[in-house]
Amino acid sequence: MLKNQLILCLQLNMENTNASISDLFGSFCNDKIERLEKIPQSGGDRTYYRIHTNLNTSYIATVSINVKENDAFIAFSKHFVDAGANVPKVLAVNDNREIYIQEDAGTLSLLDVLEAEGPSDKVFELYQKSLHALAFLQIKGDNNFDYSQCITSKEFGHQAIMSDLLYFKYYFLDTLKMPYDKEQLLMDFDKLAHILSDGEHKFFMFRDFQSRNIMVKENQVCFIDYQGGMKGAMQYDAASLLWQAKSNLSDDWKKKLFGYYMECVEKNLGQPIDKNHFEKQYYGYVLIRLLQVLGAYGFRGLFERKAHFLSSIPLALRNLSNFMENKSTAIVPAFFTSLLMKITDKKVIQKFETIKATTETPLVVKINSFSYLQNGYPKDESKNGGGFVFDCRGILNPGRIDEYKKQSGQDKPVKDYLEQQTLMPTFLNSVYDIVDIAVENYLERGFESLEVNFGCTGGQHRSVFAAESLHRHLKNKFGVKTVLQHLNKSNWLV
Repeated sequence: MLKNQLILCLQLNMENTNASISDLFGSFCNDKIERLEKIPQSGGDRTYYRIHTNLNTSYIATVSINVKENDAFIAFSKHFVDAGANVPKVLAVNDNREIYIQEDAGTLSLLDVLEAEGPSDKVFELYQKSLHALAFLQIKGDNNFDYSQCITSKEFGHQAIMSDLLYFKYYFLDTLKMPYDKEQLLMDFDKLAHILSDGEHKFFMFRDFQSRNIMVKENQVCFIDYQGGMKGAMQYDAASLLWQAKSNLSDDWKKKLFGYYMECVEKNLGQPIDKNHFEKQYYGYVLIRLLQVLGAYGFRGLFERKAHFLSSIPLALRNLSNFMENKSTAIVPAFFTSLLMKITDKKVIQKFETIKATTETPLVVKINSFSYLQNGYPKDESKNGGGFVFDCRGILNPGRIDEYKKQSGQDKPVKDYLEQQTLMPTFLNSVYDIVDIAVENYLERGFESLEVNFGCTGGQHRSVFAAESLHRHLKNKFGVKTVLQHLNKSNWLV
């Protein structure tokens, strides 16, 4: 009874949201909405929808109950659009300011292009365009900017820098259980924060200027997700982009692109800068950004046990190691420098790295989805037996919603529903933790077979989605061979 009521509430909420978006869209545009496509969330509590019209145009609708954050984005967008910066224009906002519609910046991010094409001339040019547009937004966008709209601090000064350093300390450094002089470290934090907060060239600071927040459309760039911005050192944004661990840019690219960025800064300022001092401050902010990211990965991975962030820790540590080995750390106090050298030691990094399968690895993981009602437990045909069976019936069933009945866990609307409207992500994180232990052990011991089964009522929605998700997870984390089967597929309602 309670489950049925919850499903009904979710349906009504989705219907009300769709109706509200349609009404708001109709307030400024006469085009007909053909469909609303829910976009997977990447962070925060905002929900995004892509509006597709009968004229093959598209728009983005954002739904969020965080009105302060909405107000910041709307106000920032208007200011930057008026200044001529590369950001989407907000076209309509509803009365309670919980829904707004903006121009569609496209589906491809700079990171998507980099991952698809590698370090090509085209990608290098897109990075240049991004840095050129960044310098313009930071400097020209700073004119008459109302920093009272900022959702956290108005300025990235001493206190904000200390906050990032402490975030790293508590959520990553302290988890290593490595002995160190805590009082001396805090003194070094304070020294570094004073040096950086007293720097010049403070303008609008994007705060999370990374390649996922740079959209590429028709070979032009557009920025999104700048609502967390504040007044601060402009070098921080360049550091965030060029030292993003996921991008893994070469040292040569970093050097050339930062040199180009300094030229863009001088052009927009209309005067030369002290490049040596500017670069020295830049490397200080590179370090701050690298440590802030490690803190975030530690919190999301080590505390919240989210697999994606756990697997990112070695990449971030290697990025920090590269910085410590090849870049000037003269701005960093001596004790802090020695401590950073210790945490980037190969033995520390190896603690977070997972064993990887090779072409000679004998292990094959067989992953099945099945129906408890129609098939029952799959029979293990391997010689060793064992493995896992996970019951997905504790997760809300999309199959009880009319629009999903003839779809499966392979279809995007069902995947979006399970990811964003149910506890499936929490369920899967627990599954990953358990299965990962077995996979690592089997790889080390040279075992040949492991079976993992997911069951639900009809074997069409929840179990299928869970099996597909584990398949991707094991491929990405271990590179292990997998065999994926949906045992009830012939009985799906399609």
